[in-house]
Parts: sequence; structure tokens; C-alpha cells
Amino acid sequence: MARATTKKTPPMQAGDKLTFLLSLVPYLIERDRVSVTEVAEHFKVAPQQIRDAVSLIAVSGVPGETTTYQSEDLFDIAWDDFLDNDQIVLTNQVAIDDSPRFSAREASALIAGLQYLSALPENADRSAIASLTSKLSRGASAVPSQVAVEGSETDATLALIRESVAAGVQLRFDYLGSRGQSESRNVDPLRVESIDADWYLRGWCHLREAVRTFRLDRISNPVVTSEPMSHNPADVPLPDTLFEPSPDDLVVTIDVASAAEPLLADYIPDGAQRSERDGRVRTSVRVSHYHGLKRLIASMPGVATVIEPAEAREAVARWAAEGAARYR
Repeated sequence: MARATTKKTPPMQAGDKLTFLLSLVPYLIERDRVSVTEVAEHFKVAPQQIRDAVSLIAVSGVPGETTTYQSEDLFDIAWDDFLDNDQIVLTNQVAIDDSPRFSAREASALIAGLQYLSALPENADRSAIASLTSKLSRGASAVPSQVAVEGSETDATLALIRESVAAGVQLRFDYLGSRGQSESRNVDPLRVESIDADWYLRGWCHLREAVRTFRLDRISNPVVTSEPMSHNPADVPLPDTLFEPSPDDLVVTIDVASAAEPLLADYIPDGAQRSERDGRVRTSVRVSHYHGLKRLIASMPGVATVIEPAEAREAVARWAAEGAARYR
């Protein structure tokens, strides 16, 4: 078989050669079979440099327990394919194969997380996620279980948010506020986040001229408009906390298990008084309405208890009693 004409290139310096070899090995490992020409084009070097590098790799390895090199301690290639057809096939890998691998269950969990991330609008270009998912599947110690992220009632809204971000246009929807009022909003979507089973859209609200947080299950009649977005995720610094305080917030005193206190970090206002005793912390949280408080306390059964005001205790107790009555 005729080989490609060798192109003369300046010899690599020692540092460049090491970097090249460190990049070449994982590149070959990820491919079952690849031609010398294809590798040369990828690394933008002459084909002969690839042949020389592969020949070097084939006599490289890690000494075994006896500190001597045995056949299984060295890389190896399919020499006939290499010499006759200019094809590179690694038949034995060392060192890298001995590194820790994800179990099938661990890989499945990570793949499920990646599927979750691929649904978020800010990850509209999902080629990198697909590539990582493929690598996790190949690199696990066993074949990962087939997993899928369960759909929800907000999937249609998420799809429209993703479409809005991809097109760079505003999203219009009706929003049911915490006190039961409904308003039409035009929003530049910035980020979608979730807490437990609830999804939230953070975006620049053109009605309020500020960043606002919207719960997706309170959004109705969403429409992708033709109005261009005036604020992009890269231009608007978003606070680390999902919920921003408001002068209209209700302040509620609670007792919470010390270990669970970090779960309420978004709700605890700056400078809130705090006392700890017998493994429980007494502090205060801000909520926009008691309905939100009921959902918050219900998500932490036996862990958090409302202390005051009396109206808050009564609202939570009544809601819990009504829920329990449905099981009788």
C-alpha cells in the first residue's frame, strides 16, 4: 500500500513532544481503529511523526511489581495493520486501564444528571453533554442501566423557554402571584433552577425592570415573542440565592435540626438571630406568603417546626390536618 508523502516539519522540542504524546494516547484509546493520515490531520503534524510516536508508545509502559517490564506492562498495537495498512489499533493498554472507574450504578446516576442538565435552557447546545454521556458509558466498569428523567407538567414551558433563549427573544406569559393576582409579563429568560420538585425561571422582567423569579407551575399561556431580549445571561449578574428579600416578606420564627439548617440558607435573612440548643437551631426565615411556608415545612417533616407568629402555626397546622384527613 502506498503511503502518503512524508512532509518535512521542524523537529519538536522536548516539552512539545511530551505534550503531543500525552494528547495522542487518550485520542487513540477513544478510537477502536484510526488511520495514520486521520491522526496526522487532527494533530496537524506529518504522518511520519505519527508513525514514530506510535512506535514509541508501543514500547512504553509501567513496570510491574517486579520492577521489570513484562509483555502485559507495555502498550501494544496490531502491528500487521499498522505496517501494511497504516491503521492504528491499540491491542493492550496499561496504566490508564488501572485507574479507578465508575461503577455501572455511579455512571447511571451521572448520566441521569446530565440528562437533567440537557433540559435546561442555558444548555441549548448539548453536544458537549452528549459527548460526556457517551464517554461515561464507555468508561464505566460495566454497562450502565438505561435511565431517563421523568417528564413533568412544566416540560412544555421549559421547551418554550429553551426556544426563547435559542432565538434571543422575550417570553410572554401570565403569572399568578403569591397573593392570587394575575399579571402579564414579558421576560428575558436568564436561568432555570429547581428546588426539590419545583422549577423556577429567573429572568429580567420588563414590567418590574428588574430580575425576578417565577415558579413554572404558576406560569400560564407562555408564548415566544418576536421582541429581542435586552438582557443576556452573560450580562446580568445573578445572586447566589434563588429568593431575594422583599419589604413585603413575612418573617417566621422556626426551630430546625442543626444538620438541616443549610437547606434553609436561601430563606434565612442576613443578620437573623440564631440560638442553638440540643442539636436544634432557632432562627427566622422570610417567606412571601404562608402558602409557601406550608410547602417549605412539609418538605422537612420532623426536622423544622414553626414557632411564631400564631397565624403561621395555624396555617401550617390546618394545612397538615386537611392533608391527613384525605387518607382517612
